[in-house]
Amino acid sequence: MQKKLIALAVASVASGAAFAQTNVTMYGIADAGYVYSSGDAGFLPGTNKFSGIQSGLLSGSRLGFRGEEALGNGLKAVFTLEYSLNIDNNSGVGNTGGLNARQQFVGLAGGFGQIALGRQYSPGYQATANNDPAGGALFEPQSYMTAQAGNTITPNSAARWDNALTYTSPNWGGFTGKAIYSFGENSSCTTVNPLPPPATVTAATLNDRCVSTTDNSRWALGGNFATGGLNIDAVYQVRQKVKPVGVLSNSALWGDDIAEWYIGGSYDFKVVKVMASYQDQNDKNNINNDNSTWSLGAVIPFGNAAIHLAWAQTDFDQGLVDGKSNGAMIAGTYAFSKRTTAYAGYVWNKNDNDSFGLGPVGAVGAPGETNNTFLAGIRHSF
Repeated sequence: MQKKLIALAVASVASGAAFAQTNVTMYGIADAGYVYSSGDAGFLPGTNKFSGIQSGLLSGSRLGFRGEEALGNGLKAVFTLEYSLNIDNNSGVGNTGGLNARQQFVGLAGGFGQIALGRQYSPGYQATANNDPAGGALFEPQSYMTAQAGNTITPNSAARWDNALTYTSPNWGGFTGKAIYSFGENSSCTTVNPLPPPATVTAATLNDRCVSTTDNSRWALGGNFATGGLNIDAVYQVRQKVKPVGVLSNSALWGDDIAEWYIGGSYDFKVVKVMASYQDQNDKNNINNDNSTWSLGAVIPFGNAAIHLAWAQTDFDQGLVDGKSNGAMIAGTYAFSKRTTAYAGYVWNKNDNDSFGLGPVGAVGAPGETNNTFLAGIRHSF
């Protein structure tokens, strides 16, 4: 009887140890606010106006699960499943029959760093958020300008890559590196639009309408150095042989690379945190979506409150579209607790006549438009 009790006790301890090795956390953010935006309609008569509730103004609303399991000898299995929520209009996870994944991956981590597979952030995501006075908020000028200009170095969805293999290094004296490769995952020759009349199939016409296994693949390298109050990020990202599937896949317009690079930094003086960044996109396709963006920012803390200041400019260089868009932001945040933050802000945006129609969330951007946007909301993390 005593032996049975001892065996039962050992089994209970072993079972407890096994459960302790697995750690799964559910987490999320609920963020929504009111936005009012008004601006002239550029070349058109009248004004562009918006008034309504928007989800995820300061931080994207989300629901996520992450966990790890110890495998022994310092090795562990890791995973993250994180999905977008739009709490203003009842859309997000499972909406329209599909998932809106922010990131979802599985991998192994240990003394060598981390290797992971799935939908993941490219280095440009965290780099831009690190040096943004509002942490990549939808209403911060660098954030919405780079997203709307078609860049992947941005704290937005374009910096989340599908079919990705990543390696993240350990922290070596303040330096951390990250490499990512995103597979295009096309068949060797997929016909993407009908052949023109006469429907004569030749090697040339077929190749012009095929997507190869290397088309639309992506790769990037990023490095971060952080010590004390200093933070520096550098990123280089390439979209290879860009060829959209559909009627615009003609090789006369597409099929070349789009390269981007970014450098940004910040320093926290305690009484104020200052930051700056510069980035450039070189589009080798005939679409020629070349542009560059620079930004300046500051965060001034006051106890539980802070003032956030930003200025950014995107300069287009696309022939007919070669103007500039300028944006400025002043925002305030107040932390009721570690999890709940109220915020309010004002964003001014001005587009040249020969630029894209950029504008913050809720704004209806137009070339030649000057826009004013006011917003206020609350974010709760759990």
